[in-house]
Amino acid sequence: MVKILVVDDDKNIRKLMSVVLKGEGYSVLLASDGKEALEIMDKEAVDMVIVDIMMPNIDGYQFTEQVRLVNSKLPIIMVSAKQLSEDRKKGFLMGIDDFMVKPVDTEELVLHIRALLRRAKINSEGKIIIGQVVVDSESLTVKRGDESQILPQKEFQLLYKLLSYPDKIFTRIQLMDEIWGMDSDTGWETVTVHIARLRKRFENYPEFEIRSVRGLGYKVVKKV
Repeated sequence: MVKILVVDDDKNIRKLMSVVLKGEGYSVLLASDGKEALEIMDKEAVDMVIVDIMMPNIDGYQFTEQVRLVNSKLPIIMVSAKQLSEDRKKGFLMGIDDFMVKPVDTEELVLHIRALLRRAKINSEGKIIIGQVVVDSESLTVKRGDESQILPQKEFQLLYKLLSYPDKIFTRIQLMDEIWGMDSDTGWETVTVHIARLRKRFENYPEFEIRSVRGLGYKVVKKV
């Protein structure tokens, strides 16, 4: 059974989410702040976290940052009454996968959870299949029919990240930090160069396309 950790200092919200998620067949753990959530995660393996921002002791940003130091793949949905784009950006820079504004539509929340769990399953299996294309993280290969390409590591990681989250926009800085690391001396222009190489490699593949989003970054669009 999928185990979801809900982290919120509002006991009524914790109770509501617990009822909704259990009704959908999920196992639910509850924490009132980031500190308690980290203590729970030391003892329990969880499959997803839903976390608020404003909490005592350790807030949602700090919690997400600490989780990402040890687990880069755990799906995290940030839920907050904060609505400014700066709040969303900070959340994504800390490493969240999704952001929803309170009051949350519970039906929509469930849909977001299902989508993220599907993506997490793709990542855990290490393969992405789109039509005739098979992207294999173990061998760093992209296969289509009889054609097989072994990609340089950074190119592969960049492609795999984009394909894991179709239609999600990633900024150059996000991709730079995740693929090359926050301490890298390489400039964000490197991302542009690698994107250009990937586009050239797969320009004749009808299954997907890497698109630029003006002023924001890049996303993959699946066509099958």
